[in-house]
Amino acid sequence: MAPAELREIVRHGLLSFPVTPFDAEDRFAPKPFQAHLEWLKPHKVAGLIVAGGTGEMFSLTPEEIVKVVKATREVAGDAPVIAGCGYGVRMACDLAHEIEAAGGDGILLLPHYLTEGPQEGVANRIRAVCKATNMAVIVYNRGQAQVSAETLEQLADECPNLIGFKDGTGDIDNVRRVTVKLGDRLSYIGGMPTHELFAQAYRGAGMLTYSSAVFNFVPETALEFHGAFLAGDDAKCEQMLKDFYYPFAKIRDRQTGYAVSAIKAGVALRGFETGPVRAPLTDLSEEEREMMRDLISGRS
Repeated sequence: MAPAELREIVRHGLLSFPVTPFDAEDRFAPKPFQAHLEWLKPHKVAGLIVAGGTGEMFSLTPEEIVKVVKATREVAGDAPVIAGCGYGVRMACDLAHEIEAAGGDGILLLPHYLTEGPQEGVANRIRAVCKATNMAVIVYNRGQAQVSAETLEQLADECPNLIGFKDGTGDIDNVRRVTVKLGDRLSYIGGMPTHELFAQAYRGAGMLTYSSAVFNFVPETALEFHGAFLAGDDAKCEQMLKDFYYPFAKIRDRQTGYAVSAIKAGVALRGFETGPVRAPLTDLSEEEREMMRDLISGRS
């Protein structure tokens, strides 16, 4: 898929963030993964971001990420396949090349590891990865890899395949500066944990879509909220926040890392084999799993 085509597809559509299941030997389990994607398939989204934050990319080997992409491509049909990509600059460039060869349509470039760097260094990493692939590149603005509007404008001028800016910082001031300066050149994707909680505020800053983790286990609820969001039906959004999203956040906030662990628990409660999360994350307690079961009871 051409980068410009993918940019337009994701501009207003909901993006899915599938979990990565593991087997009893802690290996990637492709069959349960594909079964889950098949279950989600009737619920149309703008693309699948696999091996991303919700997919525990930070705990996957590069080889596992490529396996996830191949497994996704086998069942995704026409849905764009975007994969998490990251680590050090050389590793990210090599991984982008392998994702492309495996059938990926784009990458979500996650922050580099541990060290901080100046804007010039952050820009050099993004630039190198963009030049290493023909695929579309979406920058995930988070952690050590935060970019200013000025840096992003320079990169967008130099790299035609840089098509998106996803924000996970909560810095609305910077988001607004980016959307004003870059305009239609990029697609803008909300990427806060459980982004529905922030979606309306981000919309005011020019960010018109987002990735949904809860789509993993309540796809119709996620699409219903997204539809209300696009229609500007704030009353409906607020009611759904009260009925589902705030109660979910109450469970999520019981432990660091539950923004991922609670999603995986939700998928398991739908009857799919997920295996545990990998360290440093921890799984929900039995009490918390029951809380999740009560929350999703009757939802689809």
